[in-house]
Amino acid sequence: MGEMIPTLETERLILRGFTAADFDAFAAIWGDRAVVRHITGTPLSASDSWSRLLRLAGGWALLGFGYWAVVDRATDRLAGMAGFADFKREIDIDIDGLPEAGWVFAPQFHGRGYATEAMRAACAWADGALAADRSCCLIDPDNAASINVANKLGFGDARRAAFGAGETLVLFREAPAR
Repeated sequence: MGEMIPTLETERLILRGFTAADFDAFAAIWGDRAVVRHITGTPLSASDSWSRLLRLAGGWALLGFGYWAVVDRATDRLAGMAGFADFKREIDIDIDGLPEAGWVFAPQFHGRGYATEAMRAACAWADGALAADRSCCLIDPDNAASINVANKLGFGDARRAAFGAGETLVLFREAPAR
């Protein structure tokens, strides 16, 4: 499976497929309250983190796209994850079939532009590799930092949608003309 996941490189980051060796750092990220505040609201257990890691890695095999492990070149540490998925969300805005962009980073990598840098590479890859004319992302309306990242990446046309017990913003990005 590893050969089908492209490796992307930026000035400070390497985006590569996940490995089982990433689990401890992955679980630490998802177990951190600051990380999950705008996502699940509750830190994940080790078991739930493992299930999430498998789900993110499995997207590549089923869909031909997915999430990359984002590694900080300077430290060779897992900084976070970024990429695209199809989570089959049950929301009142139709996003069925659209690649859904997402990014999650460890707190020590927040505020350093890593999410923008990683997702610029991921979007450039998607623009060339995927047949989708547009993509979307879902962001908690209170997550100003991620809204800022989305805007820098060209996601806009924000719409509020009912999601779970609350609300989410759905933002869209048009792929460049081919």
